[in-house]
Amino acid sequence: MGKQALEGLKVADFSWVGAGPITTKYLADHGATVVRIESSARVDPLRTIPPFKDEEPGVDRSGFYANFNTNKYSIALDLNCTPGLEVARRLIMWADVVAENFTPGVMKRWGLDYPSVVRLKPNIIYFSSSQQGQTGPHYHLAGYGNHAISLAGFTHITGWPDREAVMPYGAYTDFISPRFGVVAILAALDYRRRTGKGQHLDLSQAETASQFLAPVLMDSAVNGAEFQRRGNRDPNASPHGIYPCSGEDRWCAIAVFNDRQWLSLCKVMGDPPWAQESRYQTLLGRKACEDELDSLISDWTRERTPEQVMEMLQGVGVPAGVVSTSEDLFRDPQLVHRNHFVLLEHPVIGRHHYDGPSFKLSRTPAELRSPAPCLGQHTEFVLRDLLGMDDVEIAALADTGTLK
Repeated sequence: MGKQALEGLKVADFSWVGAGPITTKYLADHGATVVRIESSARVDPLRTIPPFKDEEPGVDRSGFYANFNTNKYSIALDLNCTPGLEVARRLIMWADVVAENFTPGVMKRWGLDYPSVVRLKPNIIYFSSSQQGQTGPHYHLAGYGNHAISLAGFTHITGWPDREAVMPYGAYTDFISPRFGVVAILAALDYRRRTGKGQHLDLSQAETASQFLAPVLMDSAVNGAEFQRRGNRDPNASPHGIYPCSGEDRWCAIAVFNDRQWLSLCKVMGDPPWAQESRYQTLLGRKACEDELDSLISDWTRERTPEQVMEMLQGVGVPAGVVSTSEDLFRDPQLVHRNHFVLLEHPVIGRHHYDGPSFKLSRTPAELRSPAPCLGQHTEFVLRDLLGMDDVEIAALADTGTLK
């Protein structure tokens, strides 16, 4: 394997939970040296979220945390004391990129906000990710991704038309915004390469998410239309939904967008008599009786496994896919072929599966070289090898309780 794309890049990573660490994971997996600044006095909340190894909670036992922090170093550092802040400033002087995703104002209270840092290092690239950005009347509001998706409009349009709105699974913006963040950091690095100048990147997680609702927002702005919840339905397809299959809680998604696909579906189902009725022969006709249509198709899918339904329909050109469980993903032949899941040996968790990169660079591919760090696992290495401190300096920091 050749040199990795970001080898030599140095990142001081003050971020925590999801959006920030996922952003810096992309950098680390492509060769950057990423140092996570953490503290046992206020543990990263993601370290406290399951699943845990053997269902036993512990700051070094979270699979959730582990998956987002491969190839990184961890230093345990108390930023609420002068010596800790001095170490943080030395890390910033060492770094090319500073990353943080605290509520705006936290870094300023430590004297580590962009105006303060740029005086220390004028060409620094300073990446800030927050719920609604660093400016404006709502900049100071704290929140997680599940709040940001509601602000962006996703919650209102998710769910069934006859029920209350529901939140899409998980902190959705935490998985969208890092893709924007990585591209912005790479663009800033290229700008600095050409001009010698750094910059402050201000990313609003709610704003990045709203990009994925562009058609809905445009329809509202131009036509005054308000998108209504429609469950699994689609205005341009029928049938369109997930259908129960044999087995416990097993399902298959089916989407029919044109008459050719409809006729192919009917043929696979054995051309049942009900499918010959005139009301099912056009999209508009099928849309008018979708509840009944879904029930009839479900009678057929229940007799088969989701894999059988998928293979039969895909074989005749009808879009269909298994609604996969976690166990299914580890057996998925496409993911197996691409070596998506990578086994690494974690000091506490042991052998553990990690998500591999979702894209592969042909000449400088990402590589999962090391598991996520235990809290403070690399404190001495960072101080000694990266910052050049000697034994006396390190011992003095330990004596004052700074390294925690």
